[in-house]
Amino acid sequence: MIASMSRKGDCYDNVPMESFWGILKTELVHHRRLKTRQQAIQETTEYIEIFYNRQRKQKKLGYLSPAQFTQQYYANLLAA
Repeated sequence: MIASMSRKGDCYDNVPMESFWGILKTELVHHRRLKTRQQAIQETTEYIEIFYNRQRKQKKLGYLSPAQFTQQYYANLLAA
């Protein structure tokens, strides 16, 4: 991932990404001791692709996972 920095004085520009990094650290990083860079890459990828996107329920998405929310969005779009 590429870091993003907002303009001076625009502290809300990066809030979603900062929130994600906080969740990632709380749920993954602080509970494991990773031995190699490859292990860190693998576990982070698995966390994001398998758990965070497909399983983790999110309050702002109506307690759906991002994958479920996306499926529901496109189903509603096709039905309209």
